Amino acid sequence: MTPSVSVVICAYTELRWDDMRAAVASVLAQTPRAHEVLLIIDNNPELLARARTSYCAEPLVRVLPNAQAKGLSGARNTGILAARGEIVAFLDDDAGAESEWLAAMVGHYADGAVAGVGGRAEPRWPQERPTWLPAEFDWVVGCSYVGQPTSVTGVRNFIGANMSLRRDILARTGGFSHEIGRIGTVPLGCEETELCIRVRDVQPGATLLYDPAMRVRHRVTPDRIRLRYFVRRCYHEGLSKAVVAGRVGADAALSSERDYTRRVLPRAVLRGLRTPASGGLLRAAAVLLGLAVTTLGYLRGRLRAHPRQRIAPWN
Repeated sequence: MTPSVSVVICAYTELRWDDMRAAVASVLAQTPRAHEVLLIIDNNPELLARARTSYCAEPLVRVLPNAQAKGLSGARNTGILAARGEIVAFLDDDAGAESEWLAAMVGHYADGAVAGVGGRAEPRWPQERPTWLPAEFDWVVGCSYVGQPTSVTGVRNFIGANMSLRRDILARTGGFSHEIGRIGTVPLGCEETELCIRVRDVQPGATLLYDPAMRVRHRVTPDRIRLRYFVRRCYHEGLSKAVVAGRVGADAALSSERDYTRRVLPRAVLRGLRTPASGGLLRAAAVLLGLAVTTLGYLRGRLRAHPRQRIAPWN
């Protein structure tokens, strides 16, 4: 029997209104159908009122205010608590699910050992891909990147823009941590990494499955393809990883990152050096810059017990 799925979409700004509407529409068009769409509005009364008016006649959509701490983690937790489906899926408000998204997801839950399923997030560039941005750093814009699996396999954690977990397991973990994750435009992250690590703590042997057929298209705004944003995002990734390491230990927090740093990034630099005519030198330089800034953020974060509370964001 196909499990019921509650899809949580969190929004905080009217600037993404059209994207948000498209995200909801992409879920409503799925076969099989989602049990419900929970549209969680984070600390924006005007957006909340507008969304409630827009979806008042749509029975599958419930529009709710964030009832927890401001930020993405609190909004997602509000969705988890309100969800009625057996599975809770998370889709960003600027991402659109492909037509087979839900079907690819739910099929894996026939295996009782599968605690969660995540998928691929493909970038939707404002015009064309920036020449200088290495594909190994597409995580900077919230998308899948070179170094991730290319077939169905178990993983440590998912990309937050496209993930799902069993509701009962989410309840047992207590949901997303408020100490981690994005608040507004401050590009902190890693809340899904920390949550997925805790999933295995509460259910040893649980499988977190990545399926690239579970695809979404994630819009990349022009501000996110600038070098300034790249540097800020890498720095805050380091800060966020430091918080995760402080909570679950460095071994668990950096297990995937060690392989990525030792195996994926050196290949990216060498490939860039071999293709100077197509912007390879710029990409190689971006790899080295991204690694250095992320490491700086991590080291600075490890010096402080609570990076979010004690370290001012890099604006």
